[in-house]
Amino acid sequence: MIGEYLQVKLALIIILAVMVGLLLAIEIGLRSLFGFGNPLIYIGDEQIGYLLAPNQRTRRFGNRIEINEYSMRSAPLQMIPVPSTLRILILGDSIANGGWWTDQANTISNLLMRSLKSASIDNYTEVEVLNASANSWGPRNELAYLQRFGNFQAQVVVLLINTDDLFAKAPTSLPVGRDRNYPNSKPPLALVELLQRYIFKQKPIPELENIQNEAGDIVGINLEAISKIQALTRDSNSKFLLIMTPLFREIGEPGSRDYEIKARQRLSEFTKTQQITYIDMLPILNSIKDVQEVYQDNIHFNFQGNQLISQVIERSLREMLYHDTKL
Repeated sequence: MIGEYLQVKLALIIILAVMVGLLLAIEIGLRSLFGFGNPLIYIGDEQIGYLLAPNQRTRRFGNRIEINEYSMRSAPLQMIPVPSTLRILILGDSIANGGWWTDQANTISNLLMRSLKSASIDNYTEVEVLNASANSWGPRNELAYLQRFGNFQAQVVVLLINTDDLFAKAPTSLPVGRDRNYPNSKPPLALVELLQRYIFKQKPIPELENIQNEAGDIVGINLEAISKIQALTRDSNSKFLLIMTPLFREIGEPGSRDYEIKARQRLSEFTKTQQITYIDMLPILNSIKDVQEVYQDNIHFNFQGNQLISQVIERSLREMLYHDTKL
């Protein structure tokens, strides 16, 4: 009887040890292979809504992500650039940021910086392209960021938006710490984060309903925010470039929906009235035969798409900078 009891006890210990070992292996694998357990952390802000917490480093699905002291997806920087530095500030949402699917080296800002560095640019010996962005930011978030931090003495400010941003709601910090995509602390285990993201159902945030039901002319409000970004840029003697990317479903037929067409027309007329240098990526993407090969999903771009956007931005920047040198 005692022998049987010891055998059962030993078997239970072995089973427990195997389970613990398996869980430990899963935990290590989730951390090392996928980066679970170390997500990017967000902080709430009354004006901006939310920002990526400063000074973070992580890897997600093998892609390196670094956030500097100003909540940018950029390397650490000095507020005042050294002389003879061409500094460009990109403001944007997840398209500019690149998200978990983009390695730090392959963001639009870093691709643009490498390309500009490889070519000679009159009067400049250094190039810095700063990336101030966060998921789901709209023009009002980006305006608030610019009002808070300034443009870091950038010669050019690039505002990168997509069609949906014309309908972006007011900045809010409500998702921070309550939406799985905007955590405000690290999970205790990588396995816990996996369950929270893909197994457990997302709890609704009732207060967000008032934000989502914001009344008034939303497109007009966002155009006004863009106008204020332009004014701040002009006041600091910087150039302003606005570029808009389409949703994948807008390409080809049937194309943009009626309300998107109207908003796009308003934006086009607005940029002419405000004398804003504006690039609409829709005609460019419509000219690409296999356009699906540059998209990550319905909104975001992959490496090839980021390359295309950075090349389009670079051409416009060179025209702006060349014009300045000719004056």
